Amino acid sequence: MEKILVSACLLGEKVRYHGGDAASAHSTLRRWEKEGRLVSTCPEVAGGLGTPRPPAEIVGDEAGRGVVARAAFVRTRAGVDVTDQFMAGAAAALDAARRHGVRIAILKDGSPSCGSSFVYDGTFAGTQRAGVGVTAALLQENDIRVFGDHEIDAAEAFLTELE
Repeated sequence: MEKILVSACLLGEKVRYHGGDAASAHSTLRRWEKEGRLVSTCPEVAGGLGTPRPPAEIVGDEAGRGVVARAAFVRTRAGVDVTDQFMAGAAAALDAARRHGVRIAILKDGSPSCGSSFVYDGTFAGTQRAGVGVTAALLQENDIRVFGDHEIDAAEAFLTELE
């Protein structure tokens, strides 16, 4: 049975920067949870950041790919560099994925860790830009297919192909 790495906040865990969750009621996600397929992760917490914590955004080109390549960084609105924590959390997520043989991840879009199609632009003005988060980038570099929380149906179709 294929395991699926999932952002903990989508499963109702209160790990988001503001102390809340982003619980998904998607029936497929709930079925996978009952089947024991899900491997929960919050890279930011795994990387040592608390909950709640100051919001952070990626500064520099290539979004999360740039951070993984050490050509960009992650900072809070106050300018505190949290790149090392984001990299540590991404490494922990990749380690969990490898331990469980994961080939699919469903991550919270927009997050500087988990964004799969967009992240925020580093200005803290609420402006989105195309790109992936740090964890999403590292997972993709290691041949794990990343889907956003709005792409659960596509993830299910991909899972069917794998099985």
